[in-house]
Parts: sequence; structure tokens; C-alpha cells
Amino acid sequence: MTDALTPVREARPAALEGPHAPPVRPPGGKVPEAPPRTGARRPARRRGRRLGPGRAVPFGRLLGPVLLVAAWWAASAAGWLDPRILSGPGEVLATAADLVADGRLQGNVLISLQRAGLGLLFGVVAGVGLALLAGLSRSGEYLVDGPLQIKRAIPSLAMLPLLILWLGIGEEMKVTVIALGVAVNMYIQVHTALTGIDSRHVELAEVLGLGRGRFLRKVVLPGSLPGFFVGLRLGVTSSWLGLIVVEQINATSGIGYMMFQAQQYAQSDVIIVGLVAYGVFGFASDALVRAIERRALSWRRTLAG
Repeated sequence: MTDALTPVREARPAALEGPHAPPVRPPGGKVPEAPPRTGARRPARRRGRRLGPGRAVPFGRLLGPVLLVAAWWAASAAGWLDPRILSGPGEVLATAADLVADGRLQGNVLISLQRAGLGLLFGVVAGVGLALLAGLSRSGEYLVDGPLQIKRAIPSLAMLPLLILWLGIGEEMKVTVIALGVAVNMYIQVHTALTGIDSRHVELAEVLGLGRGRFLRKVVLPGSLPGFFVGLRLGVTSSWLGLIVVEQINATSGIGYMMFQAQQYAQSDVIIVGLVAYGVFGFASDALVRAIERRALSWRRTLAG
């Protein structure tokens, strides 16, 4: 006789018996969870390969120029280069020392730096000002963007005859040619950065009731800085390119004038000294802009590091 205190076990079919039988549902209706397995091994996590460019090395950008000079030196020492066409590094260094000794090199370099610096300054100011006018005002964009896009399609070299007619062949023409190239690069990059600012940031500034000054400092300035530095790097390069052109047009001083005079007497070593000077100043100015950019945009986490 079954005890009254013992619950009666319902009869189950034979097919439901055994190790694969479903669990018996208790009176509450919930199936008890299986106890956690102890000692189970988790699959080992694979260490993925780094997808970025890796950690930056100090002075790592000098590797390419050093290898280029080493290859030049080796080719010259092996006799693969005709010194009448391309002088070797040793001869170029000796020529540079002679030019420094008689004061020709540093005098021409200072004049070239003055022209490039003035053109860069005027071009940056004009390009940023026009970009702010076009980027922050729809009317300004309608007035400014079209003419600058037309100028962008016209090379500065094609405007030289007209600029010479207007300004003559003096320093004003040379600085203007350099400034025009710089201004177009600065305008394009800064205007693109301004129009690329997320509209939600502008809406948030309106909701917070920011004034015009605080809006420019808190939203416009951080949003346009990346484009500004890209434009500045392109502008620095453009200033040196424009300098090479204008210094070979009725100039009486500068690195380009020194190279033009050397061409008349087939002095390839002097020409290479001028090219090296252009390259060194271009590389150094770009490195300086990069260093300022890293400090100013240290809040960004990018692949450049």
C-alpha cells in the first residue's frame, strides 16, 4: 500500500526512459537548469596579427633619403654615372663648400627663403579667410567658391604673362605667384573640413545656446584643424614649386637664378647643389608642419600615431 505522504510517480512509456529521456517537469512547471560543468576548457584565444602600420620610429622618415643618397654614392663610385651629366656626391659637397666660402650659396638661399616665406604667409591668410567666408555662409560660398574653383583649374604658370604685365618682373610678381598657389590649396582643404563638420554638432551647439564666438572656438576650430594642416603641408610644397618657377624668370638672385646661371656654363654640380637645397628645405618644412600637427591634434587617435 502506497504511503499517503509519498507523491505518486506517473507511469512513463518505455521510449521515454533511459539516458536521453527529457527531464521530468516538476509541479511548478520550470525545468531545473543543469549544473555548470566544472573543469571545461575554453578555446584558446588566437592572437591576431597587427593590422596597423606599427609603432613610429624616431627619425624613421630619414631612411628613404639616406638610402637614396647611398645608392647615388655607390653608383658614382662604381663609375656607372657620367660626371658630365650627373656629378657624384663628393664633388657636389666640394662645390657646396666653395659656394659657402665665397658667400654665394647663403646669400641666394636667404633671398629664396624670404620669397617663399612671404608667399606662404599671404597665401595661408588669404586661403583660410576665403574658406571661412565660404564655409560659414551660404552667400559667401556662392560668391567665392566658383572663382576659386576656376583658378584651381588654371595653372599658375599660365598666369605668368598676365601677372608680369600687371606687376612687372619684380618681387611683387614672384610673391604673388607663390601666394596664389598656396591660397588655392589652403582654401580647398579648409573649406572641405568646414563643410564636413557633422551637422549634429551644430545642432547641439544651437540647443546649448552657444554664441558665435564660442561656436567658432568649440566646434569650427577643432573640426577644421585637420584640414588646415593638410592644406598647410600642401601649401608649403606649393610655395617651393612656385619659387622654382619664378626664380628662373628675369631673376637676379635666389637659388633658381644660381641654377639658371650654372646651366649656361654646364655646371651640373652647381645645379645639383640647388636641387639639394630645394629638397632639404622642402623636407625640413614638411617635417616641421608634421611636428606642429602632432602637438596640436594630440587628442586624435589615428594610424599616424
